[in-house]
Amino acid sequence: MTAVQEERTTEELKALAERAGRDLEDASALEILRWAAETFGRRFCVTSSMEDAVVAHLASRAMPGVDVVFLDTGYHFPETIGTRDAVEGVMDVNLITLTPRQSVAEQDAEYGPKLHDRDPDLCCKLRKVRPLEEGLKGYTAWATGLRRDESPTRANTPVVGWDEKRRKVKISPIAAWSQEDVQAYVDEHGVLTNPLLMDGYASVGCAPCTRRVLEGEDARAGRWAGRAKTECGLHG
Repeated sequence: MTAVQEERTTEELKALAERAGRDLEDASALEILRWAAETFGRRFCVTSSMEDAVVAHLASRAMPGVDVVFLDTGYHFPETIGTRDAVEGVMDVNLITLTPRQSVAEQDAEYGPKLHDRDPDLCCKLRKVRPLEEGLKGYTAWATGLRRDESPTRANTPVVGWDEKRRKVKISPIAAWSQEDVQAYVDEHGVLTNPLLMDGYASVGCAPCTRRVLEGEDARAGRWAGRAKTECGLHG
């Protein structure tokens, strides 16, 4: 597989993303990721929260040795770190761990303890958004595990779109999947999943801001429960 490495302007990339979003809407997740690998080569990466390794697994089939970027916020559940380590050990991927500029202790010293309780938007900005912006600088395109059925805020997620904030092509190959589709893929391929998914958590983020979901709640209801906040800032 030979990737096209020509330099494209921002406007060309934006047009490419919008066209691919239309053309690939009905394509399989693997086809979408093969397109990304062929189009962007090593300037393409996958981001993973290690809730599960479905997109990382798909991407490794499309592009063996693909870069998989993980944000270690310093607040993860031990199970999440364990999932990351297992993915690195068994999958044909290049695992890259990003960390914030400050440790949790350093952040506490500057902003006071438990910033996540007092100003969760700032905490997410410091520990997620800024590290990802730095970590993605060498890439033209990145893939996520966003799905339309996760919450109303994600209902219109394109399979390929334009990330205006970062000026990059953003690929969501399983956007049209249901939770049943995810589980079927996990079962068929023996894909690693975070053990917390078997313990009442439908969406896994930082430990202080994540709880189990109640029956009938959407998958994102356990994130920042009791607050108006629904996204960390990575996706809007």
